[in-house]
Amino acid sequence: MTEALPVDPSRRLILLVDDDIHLLALLSKMLQMANYDVRIATSAPMALGMLADGGREPDLAILDIQMPGMSGLELAAHVRANSPVPFLFLSASDTDASVRSATEQGAVGYLVKPIELHQLLPTVIAGLARGDEIRSLRDNEERLGQALQTGRETGMAVGVLMERFRLDRETAFRMLRDQARSSQRKLNDVARELLDAGELLNSFNRRLPEPRK
Repeated sequence: MTEALPVDPSRRLILLVDDDIHLLALLSKMLQMANYDVRIATSAPMALGMLADGGREPDLAILDIQMPGMSGLELAAHVRANSPVPFLFLSASDTDASVRSATEQGAVGYLVKPIELHQLLPTVIAGLARGDEIRSLRDNEERLGQALQTGRETGMAVGVLMERFRLDRETAFRMLRDQARSSQRKLNDVARELLDAGELLNSFNRRLPEPRK
């Protein structure tokens, strides 16, 4: 089954993955009636290909747990490891073990077959909201990590200038900042270049022969 549905970038995009083409058609129709865009895949490898094709990233993936070949649980592990796409599971079982497995994989929701509209839409809405929260937290963590890395490199470069030219910290920082401004570059780029140059000089220094006694 090929995916040939039009996609509107202004609407949320849902990826449906199930080997049951009749269920895919039903769920797709339900979601499109609720103003969602839909992509469909009939197997885990097909879904992975869609996620890797460089196109628009789904806002949520709905994965059937029981599929031939790669299961939905295995697919979820690939998704979680390689993309930020949140996912929820479809299953014919609602046992404690099934729900626990879904939770352990990081699912944002769980749907039990047969699925009806009144069950589908609230779960999708909640899954999208939870996915948005997870994305926001991940983005904040990445920005914090970048800020900390920038601060470390700048601080180390300031320390190099202090030691090399016998400067106080404020003067060394001002020198680094002025160099960045005069060259119209980011402060951290100049700091990193200075650190790289210092490492290069140290590598030459390590190659120097020992002084004769």
